[in-house]
Amino acid sequence: MNNVEQASGATVARRKASLARRGRKLSYMRRWVPSYFWQRLTRPNPPARTHLIIALADHFEPAIVPEDGSARAPYDEQERRMERWCREYQLRFGQYRDAEGRPFIHTYYYPAEQYDQAHIARLAEHCHSGWGEVEIHLHHGIGEPDSEGNTRRQLVEFRDLLAKRHGCLCYRNRSTQPCYSFVHGNFALANSNDGRFCGVDTEMQILAETGCYADLTLPTAAFNGAQTSKINSLYECGFPLTERAPHRTGRDLTRGTAPTIWPLMVQGPLLLDFNFRARRLKVENGALTGRNPASLRRLRLWKRAAPRVKGVPEWLFIKLHCHSMDPRDEDATLGASMQGFLRELVSGAEERGEVLHFVSAREMVNIMLAACDGREGNPGDYRDYQFKPLRGSSPELRGESPAAVLRG
Repeated sequence: MNNVEQASGATVARRKASLARRGRKLSYMRRWVPSYFWQRLTRPNPPARTHLIIALADHFEPAIVPEDGSARAPYDEQERRMERWCREYQLRFGQYRDAEGRPFIHTYYYPAEQYDQAHIARLAEHCHSGWGEVEIHLHHGIGEPDSEGNTRRQLVEFRDLLAKRHGCLCYRNRSTQPCYSFVHGNFALANSNDGRFCGVDTEMQILAETGCYADLTLPTAAFNGAQTSKINSLYECGFPLTERAPHRTGRDLTRGTAPTIWPLMVQGPLLLDFNFRARRLKVENGALTGRNPASLRRLRLWKRAAPRVKGVPEWLFIKLHCHSMDPRDEDATLGASMQGFLRELVSGAEERGEVLHFVSAREMVNIMLAACDGREGNPGDYRDYQFKPLRGSSPELRGESPAAVLRG
């Protein structure tokens, strides 16, 4: 083959790859954009004064190598990341408090397949001091489809390690089985990405049987094949849990009706961001990244899309997500941009008609359940409504500290 033929072949390959990428993007947009426009037409605007119930699902991976998902950072680098995060977080964000005097926290979804006793011990200590909660993350089915047995084994083993060795997770009422919330690695929950990055159609049933009370995977990253057409919602799965992707539709949580199908689906915001000044259109999916940090402009979008329990329009549930151990996103999670956002969020809350509640994923679900049961008043009173933590936080972090803080 001569040089001309080689160049021609490379051009054809590039064109095919480009067409494939365009096809995936078009399929992604077709899946959920009609639902988005329907919501814009039919969902009423929130009232002038609202309770913002904000949780940050942190896909927390100390070993992350951004350029290579299969690689692991050197162990001393992982230790440095862990030590710096746990040391710096409270120093940088401790002054920003919600209406009840509680700090902005993360829910740390730690990968089960990357369990490290020392890392989790350090993170658990950080959380037991009141700076967040640890939950379960899982990447699997990457090289080849995973099996039901192996998926169940990984979840149960990691669940029990978190609860029994590290004092994490929670219990419901008098149950002796630890309960947890979940985020699926690569967003492929219940084999929803055409068989990639999972392989287990019955995964939702396995989650239910092993104590998972809520899934916070969605929305996916932009242009991911696992995205559902149901968006900006709090709901129960609509298909049998033994089916592939039973969460692709479902019944919305409603005041006066207690849910019966677990895990509940807790979605973050997904909408189109028309920036007319910059003449561009972006997908807003609640991800805090170095390229797209939190801002008051994004807050307005999150409020517009925020799921709510039907019949309780003044309680807005805003679930965001991040990868705080990704060095590219440091400024958006630990740096000046996040500090500036929290400063503006808290100081301007009253003027914007907002009552802020900084919560963990567990607390968010408890408040949702209280709304379903018709509870009223301050949503912060229901943080431990049904699912109660194994350990409590310190009095200072429950808002009982006399120290000067900025509240919203």
